[in-house]
Amino acid sequence: MVKEFVEYKELFIGGRWEIPTGQASIEVVSPATGEAIGRVPHATRDDVDKAVAMAREAFDVGPWPRLPLEERLAVIERFASALQQRIQQLASVISRENGSPITWSLASQAGAPALVCGLAVETARAYPFEHRRPGLRSDVIVRYEPVGVVAAVVPWNVPAFVSINKLAFALAAGCTVVLKPSPETPLDAYILAEIADEVGLPEGVLSVLPADREVSEYLVAHKGIDKVSFTGSVGAGKRIMEVAAANLTRVTLELGGKSAAIILEDADLDHAVSTIGRASWALNNGQACVALTRVLAPRSLYDEIARRLTDAANALVVGDPADPATQVGPLVSARQQQRVLDYIRIGCEEGATLLAGGGIPEDLERGCYVSPTLFGDVDNSMRIAQEEIFGPVVCLIPYEDDADALRIANESEYGLSGAVFTADTERGIEVARHVRTGTITVNGFSTEPTAPFGGYKNSGIGRELGDEGLRSYLEAKTIAIAG
Repeated sequence: MVKEFVEYKELFIGGRWEIPTGQASIEVVSPATGEAIGRVPHATRDDVDKAVAMAREAFDVGPWPRLPLEERLAVIERFASALQQRIQQLASVISRENGSPITWSLASQAGAPALVCGLAVETARAYPFEHRRPGLRSDVIVRYEPVGVVAAVVPWNVPAFVSINKLAFALAAGCTVVLKPSPETPLDAYILAEIADEVGLPEGVLSVLPADREVSEYLVAHKGIDKVSFTGSVGAGKRIMEVAAANLTRVTLELGGKSAAIILEDADLDHAVSTIGRASWALNNGQACVALTRVLAPRSLYDEIARRLTDAANALVVGDPADPATQVGPLVSARQQQRVLDYIRIGCEEGATLLAGGGIPEDLERGCYVSPTLFGDVDNSMRIAQEEIFGPVVCLIPYEDDADALRIANESEYGLSGAVFTADTERGIEVARHVRTGTITVNGFSTEPTAPFGGYKNSGIGRELGDEGLRSYLEAKTIAIAG
């Protein structure tokens, strides 16, 4: 893994490398060591104004939205190819920024973005951007046109993947984009900017502006923005929706989760426990909105499942994210580490039984580590079962029958992901139909990139990926043919 300090002194504004208007910078700190690993400029409101003005001009009069579809898609395909060539670099940078284990970074953090670019191209190529259909009074032409200038605000947990989810589909639609990476993980966004520079995006089509929450709010409130696509916390999502409402700016919000894994009494327990381990503690160190953090166990099998999950948590290898043997790395920051430790304390105070973990690993006092933690005897009304912890903490909750399991699964403010484990696939599908969540997997854990992704309730508004993801960057226009 690359170890040197990385410093950028310019911002990528509208396809140009520009000196920032302010003097402030963002220092990037390794959560594994606490040492500074990089520095980037902190964008100002003036930088936002310039980026939005360039994006506005590029959309209103520039070539990008007016290019033949295949020409736009050819640029995205070049982007995908360049991403593929930089997988090792991108994975190393992200692991250093946020502590993601390198094996997971290679497969998902850096490996998936090129795949998503390809899917965006395939989706756009097959999409009915214009079609004619009969009406009651006359024929009509229905067109889908790009929504305009997009503010894409991305989180620190899977920064490149989320950036490309937004960027690839917005560009395929013909939009221009101002990308605002998280201040915890701006270095990978510079790699995306370098690729954009290489592949020949026209002037104004993409800007990358690292900044804090105050500048981010200024961006999403900007009158030059037509759509905000945000991934992050519920609190920030609500604020974005409030700010965007002043301009009736369209929003897509992909927010938090507290997903339930329902183990039915006929399930293969080896498979269920193994899958839950990968989709909770070991999924980006538990820092994933889709993580399976509530495990619902039939009371008749509760003790057996508790034992197996305890063994699974204790067997996980916690350590240096650069080590290929590591399964759980550090949390992104000391602040996040303390937040998770506070929730563990709350769980103990609420009366849950600590079955595994519960603190900082004894041999890893340096860095932002938390041991994979399992709580048993959890009541679904407890805070640890209702609030998103965003760390390697799992709650084990007993249930009486299918109806009780569904009640518990749905008694949540969230509805993003989930799973059902059973020997009877059709029964699993029927149970899945009644869980109010955006994505749910029978006998596994999957976020299928060709299908719509998003959440119910406080987990968000709108969808990304698939036809639905492309449609979120389009406006529908009707042309009535009267004569």
